[in-house]
Amino acid sequence: MSGNLEWNKIFGAGLATVFTILVVQQASGFVYETKAPEKMGYAVEVPEGGAEGGAEAALPPDWGTLIPVADLAAGEAAFARCQACHTINAGGANGIGPNLYGVIGRAVAGHAGFAYSDAMIAHKAEDPTWSLDAMDQFITAPARYVSGTKMSFAGLRDTETRVNLIAWLMSQGSSGYAVPAPDPARQPGAAAGEAGEAGEGEAAAPIDGAAGQPVIEETDAAPPASDSAPTGG
Repeated sequence: MSGNLEWNKIFGAGLATVFTILVVQQASGFVYETKAPEKMGYAVEVPEGGAEGGAEAALPPDWGTLIPVADLAAGEAAFARCQACHTINAGGANGIGPNLYGVIGRAVAGHAGFAYSDAMIAHKAEDPTWSLDAMDQFITAPARYVSGTKMSFAGLRDTETRVNLIAWLMSQGSSGYAVPAPDPARQPGAAAGEAGEAGEGEAAAPIDGAAGQPVIEETDAAPPASDSAPTGG
């Protein structure tokens, strides 16, 4: 009989322990109740006009203006970080990356003897030639421009450094590549000149009467011939 009482005490103690644990859990959940936030994450304040600023930042460099004045010595110095993977001399061997002699204007994934990644081969359909703009975007962020590329270089974010590097690459076998003409709209004072012309046009007022009639002068001179014939480029 006493044996049964001992087992009852043990069983009762176990039940009391379980009950105590459940009570503590419920009580702690009530005391330390957490509420879900109304909005998940953090709000990021975007200044007004941010979209316009992004559009301006996305403009490619004005190559016609920048290439002639680029610092080739600085570009060669910038290439030092590429030498671990690339050679640049004519007929140079491929390394971890392809030889880059004459790369500006060359076909994408077009250097013979190098095993390009599937991502770079597929990129040919989107951008078949290493133009100045294509090289600039690739050097800025290789993995972003060609997703899946084997090139592990993080990229150059500084525009001046990239321009100098690309100008130096051009001097290494790509001197025949046609650089576009400078963009007139991006020259210093272009915006001010346009604003001045607009202001003059608004200030001009029509003149009535004979004073406002155009004066026609007789001349034997023929109108100048057009110089807009195609150049073949």
